[in-house]
Amino acid sequence: MNETIKFPSSGELIAFSIGEQEFCVDIMAVREIRGWTNTTPLPQSPNYVRGVINLRGAVLPVVDLGARLGMRPAEPTARSVIIVVRVKSQTVGLLVDAVCDILTVTEDMLQPTPDVTCDMVTRFVTGIIAVDGRMISLVSLDSVLPELEVEAA
Repeated sequence: MNETIKFPSSGELIAFSIGEQEFCVDIMAVREIRGWTNTTPLPQSPNYVRGVINLRGAVLPVVDLGARLGMRPAEPTARSVIIVVRVKSQTVGLLVDAVCDILTVTEDMLQPTPDVTCDMVTRFVTGIIAVDGRMISLVSLDSVLPELEVEAA
């Protein structure tokens, strides 16, 4: 099953928290990390799309990553951050509770998502990293906005 895990190209991950859980993404996908900024809502958008912000003259959609992963929608605080990432050909902001760490990982540290989880979990989480007594889920950024492919077609 390890062959289905996409190992990060750099071996470095940005770890962040959503509620009591920790997640991470490949550091090479991250463009910047910003403090929380109020968003302008978009009508008829999915419940996990918080809205848009102005990022140096560009309109940046902001996704509540917790809500997208099926968790409780975020209630942004002063600690909340927007991780600006490149997903496929689009730049998007991911609202998370806090950035925790930069991890350097090796391929043997990345374990497959357990078979007992549902398809929804394996769609978003490509692997689990056990480090320093923590269990950190590796998020597949390609699954965060699947409708982009449909809209781009």
